[in-house]
Amino acid sequence: MVNRLADAVSPYLRQHADNPVDWYPWGADAFAEARRRDVPVMVSVGYATCYWCHVMARESFSDPEIAAQLARGFVAVKVDREEHPDVDASLLAAASAFTPDLGWPLTVFTTPDGAPFYAGTYWPPVPVAGRPAFRDVLDAVAQAWEQRRDQAVETGETIRAALRDAAAGRRTGVPRAAATPGAEVPGTRAQDGPVARLADHARTVVDRLEAAEDRVHGGFGGAPKFPVAPTLELLLDVAASSVVDPEVARRALVLAGRTVDAMAASPLRDADGGFFRYGTRPDWSEPHYERMLYDNAQLLSAATTLAVLRRTGPAEAALRTPAATPGATDPGDATARVAADVGRFLLRALRLPGGAFASAQDSESVVDGERVEGGYYLLAPADRERHDPPPLDTKVLTGWNGLAIEALARAGHHLDLPDLTAAARAAADHLLATHVRADGTLVRASEGGVVSDAVATLEDHGAFASALLVLGGLTGDARFVRAGLRLVDATVGPDGTLRPPQGTDPVLADLGLAAGAAADPSEGAVPSGPTAAARAALLAHLATGEPRYRDAALAHVAASPSASEHPLGAAGVLRVAVGLAEPPHQLVLVADPDLRDAFRGAARDWYHPGGLVLGAAPEDAAALADDGVALLAGRGPGAYLCADFVCRLPARDPAALRLQLAS
Repeated sequence: MVNRLADAVSPYLRQHADNPVDWYPWGADAFAEARRRDVPVMVSVGYATCYWCHVMARESFSDPEIAAQLARGFVAVKVDREEHPDVDASLLAAASAFTPDLGWPLTVFTTPDGAPFYAGTYWPPVPVAGRPAFRDVLDAVAQAWEQRRDQAVETGETIRAALRDAAAGRRTGVPRAAATPGAEVPGTRAQDGPVARLADHARTVVDRLEAAEDRVHGGFGGAPKFPVAPTLELLLDVAASSVVDPEVARRALVLAGRTVDAMAASPLRDADGGFFRYGTRPDWSEPHYERMLYDNAQLLSAATTLAVLRRTGPAEAALRTPAATPGATDPGDATARVAADVGRFLLRALRLPGGAFASAQDSESVVDGERVEGGYYLLAPADRERHDPPPLDTKVLTGWNGLAIEALARAGHHLDLPDLTAAARAAADHLLATHVRADGTLVRASEGGVVSDAVATLEDHGAFASALLVLGGLTGDARFVRAGLRLVDATVGPDGTLRPPQGTDPVLADLGLAAGAAADPSEGAVPSGPTAAARAALLAHLATGEPRYRDAALAHVAASPSASEHPLGAAGVLRVAVGLAEPPHQLVLVADPDLRDAFRGAARDWYHPGGLVLGAAPEDAAALADDGVALLAGRGPGAYLCADFVCRLPARDPAALRLQLAS
């Protein structure tokens, strides 16, 4: 048997390299082999830190009898969902026709030409609690293929057609722009519409999130309970908005503060400052112990913004919730400590040689000779020194690293933590060197410096572009600003729509399944690809004044007409909407590094949902202006506070800037 996974870029695939299963990686070869043999394809999707993926691997994929059963009747394909998110999204959409309990490991059976005709998640090796045995599922699917093939093929074609129809409906549906905060008819300015309209939708968002809140334990919903970081960032942007009703803004800040405080004081947060993926109980206890880069990056960003708003916002007792850090009395200070702890966790636990960040840390570890989920984290900090920490998924993902770079850059600036800023710079430099090809195209994933052939997604382009624009603006490094604008330019099509520059996965396209990757626009744990690109486009507009960037972001928001009715599943796009509704705010700092740092210190608490800090050395400002960064055109040395692209006279020193900010 050929071992096709031993040299895979994905650590998850390499975890399965020694299985007795004759695995194929995702690719055209597997489906060609299935057509040659005239057998179905079994696609198994998971990720390296997935607990139940580990369980199914030990129970079933390590079983020689099950491996032989698979070899007789199927071509087996192993997919890392993080390396191939389009494949995962498409197969999840198909699997929803067969089971409401979607998750990983995901197991999908397709015809040799890729039409999904049956699917499920975890199956044990023997029947347990109503779940059939995996070997029995394999028997039933093989029997259906042999004896009722026409029915299987018809089911597969029906699913494939439904995915196409769902994607077509989303593309061609007529948006009702007024149904989303800040959205007007594309081509107009959101703030030109009635402010009351935005206030009404912001109130709807806060009403619905308050109704979903667990007022006993904090957070939203019951169990399992996730941190839903994009929702926290949405609430904080509503709280900071200059055009939202002040009472609604206050309620948003209180709700976000309660949630962050509850999570920070709960078992969801480890003693080292990092957050686990979710709690299996309403009180956040018994966590699923894997720790994801995207969760911790976004929670770092949320805690940073909350600390700023608590320092600068209303001082009512309602905002002064109990401190999440023992010994801290001021909640702004306490929240800043939570943010600093998360940032240091990223640097200590997830940072890789070279500066980029691993995608996750596993839930399982070996404690006293036994492999246990969460065992390491249940040890006292002193006892942990005797054990190796849980392993990392050392795969570097462009989009997730973008989230981390931006969060670290913002935390470094707002909290005066230069080590976090330095880490953001190092990660950005690593990605620009390793994940941007000579022709300017972007890489989705790498591991150990070896790049994957997986297609870079719209999420990768958008999240990394936003990170580069924010980091470049805060540090005054023109390289990052230019690279960020290039990525945004790659995503804005000639018709003004946002699209992945490299398209979708080519095998998905050949199989007629590419539509499934776009069938579900919801976003819970991370912003969707279009939302990430829309936010980057908004930041590019703030730097350049180019209407086409803003129009592209606005068109995406306008295509989500019911977002405010479902904020837990649409927080990312709603956050872009709030930014669009704000008058543009910019803080331009043209100065040599020492004075620029002093200006940034004076403006450490300056934050706007539709805002951008844009620093540059005097010699770089004119060059960036020539490159299209119109905000820097004609700017001599000084700090410029700008609103709607109209700037005040420059402040020549930090004291003068403080006076302008206070006025």
